[in-house]
Amino acid sequence: MIPVDPGTVTTIRALDEGSEELFGGFWPFIRRTLMLFLPLWVWLLMWAAGMPNIVSALFSGLSLSIIVAIERYKLRQMAGKDN
Repeated sequence: MIPVDPGTVTTIRALDEGSEELFGGFWPFIRRTLMLFLPLWVWLLMWAAGMPNIVSALFSGLSLSIIVAIERYKLRQMAGKDN
């Protein structure tokens, strides 16, 4: 039998949790879709407000770091529940 690090198992289990969320109703699916298209929406809103393209692109790129931070927080939260 191959030895497996318990931290790796927790991370894999936490990453697989997304498909189980989809059975919880329509909102988890919509939430993930909103997060996927957030940078595009930020760019379009900034562009429609008359901001230069470089500023719009900068803020849309920064919105990606918000998504990464939220997902990282959720992974830590799930890993804490497993332990």
